[in-house]
Amino acid sequence: MIIAIDGPAGAGKSTIASRLARKLGYVNLESGAMYRALALKAIGKDISFDDEAALIQLARDSRIRLEPTVGGNRTLLDGRDVSSRIRERDVTEGASRVSVHPAVRQWMVERQREMGAGRDVVMEGRDIGTKVFPSADLKVFLDADPVVREKRRLQQLKVKGEMAPNVADELRERDLRDRTRTASPLVPAQDAIVIDSTDLSEDQVLERIEKLVAQIMQI
Repeated sequence: MIIAIDGPAGAGKSTIASRLARKLGYVNLESGAMYRALALKAIGKDISFDDEAALIQLARDSRIRLEPTVGGNRTLLDGRDVSSRIRERDVTEGASRVSVHPAVRQWMVERQREMGAGRDVVMEGRDIGTKVFPSADLKVFLDADPVVREKRRLQQLKVKGEMAPNVADELRERDLRDRTRTASPLVPAQDAIVIDSTDLSEDQVLERIEKLVAQIMQI
């Protein structure tokens, strides 16, 4: 079974996908971690996030792997564990910028399909149900009010001890890039179940998705 969870930044996709995968015993694939890994390598090689040709060559020369563990995925870049580094703000911003390039997205889609082939998967991102796995058994589009998403992101950064004076502006810029890019813009798949998590706890969102999974398994 393939479960696709899409949605904007701060909607809770990563947390829900991770918890759901652990509960079901499925593999959790994070498309965002792959873009983050490429952005990190671009930073190290001093390659512009706007240089599509250089970025796609960099991607082809890279080995990006997601390794499931009890505590969540480890992200390996050329054999090196970069799981913590890719969560830092400069890499987060870079990932949003490299992801707008059609050639980069196509390369990523091919790798993501390879990772998901023949496995029970929960995959989250921004184009999983529309582009990566358009035939997914279950497609969920997880959304929330922008103000709530900003508060959640601030709380995440606070936990990590990071300052975020411009988090609202950054989130709006990411939303704009995601929704207006020419390659796989952020939109719900036509057959996706839209869940607004604005007034829901993580447990409530997880419960709703588990019920949808149970319904599919009974068909």
